[in-house]
Amino acid sequence: MHFKKLLLLLLLYSLHGKGQNLTLKEAVDTGTANYGLVLAKGKYAQAANETVKQTRRDYLPNLNLSAQQDYGTVNGQNGPLYGLGGLGVASSGLPLPSQNWNAAFGALYLVNFNWDFFTFGRMKQRITLAKADANRQQKDYEQEQFQQKVRIAGAYLNLLASQRLLRSQQKNLDRTEVVLKNAATRVATGLLPGVDSTLASAEVSRAKISLNQLKEQVKLQNNELVRLMGVEPKDFTADTTLVARIPKAMITADIKNDSLNPIRQFYQSRIQYSNEQEKLFRREYWPTFNLFGVFQTRGSGFNADYASNQNSYTKNYFDGIDPVRQNYLMGVGMIWNLTTIARSSKKVSAQKLITEGLEQEYKAVDQQLKANDDAANARMGFALQNYKEAPRQVRAAQQAYLQRTTLYNNGLTNLVDVTQALYTLNRAETDRDVIYTNVWQSLLMKAAAVGDFNLFINEF
Repeated sequence: MHFKKLLLLLLLYSLHGKGQNLTLKEAVDTGTANYGLVLAKGKYAQAANETVKQTRRDYLPNLNLSAQQDYGTVNGQNGPLYGLGGLGVASSGLPLPSQNWNAAFGALYLVNFNWDFFTFGRMKQRITLAKADANRQQKDYEQEQFQQKVRIAGAYLNLLASQRLLRSQQKNLDRTEVVLKNAATRVATGLLPGVDSTLASAEVSRAKISLNQLKEQVKLQNNELVRLMGVEPKDFTADTTLVARIPKAMITADIKNDSLNPIRQFYQSRIQYSNEQEKLFRREYWPTFNLFGVFQTRGSGFNADYASNQNSYTKNYFDGIDPVRQNYLMGVGMIWNLTTIARSSKKVSAQKLITEGLEQEYKAVDQQLKANDDAANARMGFALQNYKEAPRQVRAAQQAYLQRTTLYNNGLTNLVDVTQALYTLNRAETDRDVIYTNVWQSLLMKAAAVGDFNLFINEF
């Protein structure tokens, strides 16, 4: 019974101590679906598409319905008046010799139609500009997705490398403890001086310190991956099977440069948007042709002979709001603010400079991507060469370590030689772990440079 309990406790401990298994595809899919900045730019792209629809509807004519019912006096006065700020009162009545306070109900009902039917292409250009903005937001969303995938893949490979280094360092600690155990036994029997035990103990301490430093590094890399995935903090275990092979794309050399890199497309869309904005400013030089029409009907509690008889009115509400007079008006108008030409010309010149600035940004990004592509090609070549050399280095180091420990156990060499062989083996295993991961890092760098993440992710 006690044995079963012990097995259960060991199982629970192992499950607690081991992180959750996570594949690279799962990490990428989770990160692109959860990361806040990617989600935000997706919303911006959707909003820009809605703005395009709204801009199209701006071309529709204005059709206003209005109704008002009032109570007040109708004293009139000769004289000029400007409705500054829309605060004037439109009381319609003849100017009388003196003020009176006769008041009655009145009403006004109207339908107003107003349509800027010809604007020399301004309306069409606004729609084109809105489409360019929607395209810019979409390209920004796509390039953010692309860069997020690259960041997640890079963080995953960093975690994988640190976990493999941790495993190698654990092996190194185990070897130093074996050396210490053997040295302590031989020192106790008087076959070796006591200093060997001390030196071996120092190597064990150094190995433990290195192991703890790597544990810290694993935690930092794990938390970086967690942040990029947009999930709650937890420990992940990366899939180590991928480092046992070379990417097929690097073997077949089936890698094509893609000029339609999402990052390039985003910067191109910014230039396109600026060009469309400049065209819109140019169209502001021209006038606007307007078609309008009004139909109104009025009611009043003041009778037609009120000018000669100030008692000819009624305070009855329903008589005052009953519409008894109708008018309509139709027309075509043109509005051309000539000073707009002077103002818009500066808008155009300013926008030209913005466009030139965006073009320079594009050139800088393009040069950087070309440099990254060249560096990725070189890195892949070196990574493949190192991938072939790493196992040879490890095998040679293992043989040297085995020889030194055998000689040491037979009293034919000293502990310094064993320690040197131990260090060489640990360095070889560390180099191997880094090199194996660098092969995939170089392919990821190539995918980022050419703008084709499928080149990398299709390997899994």
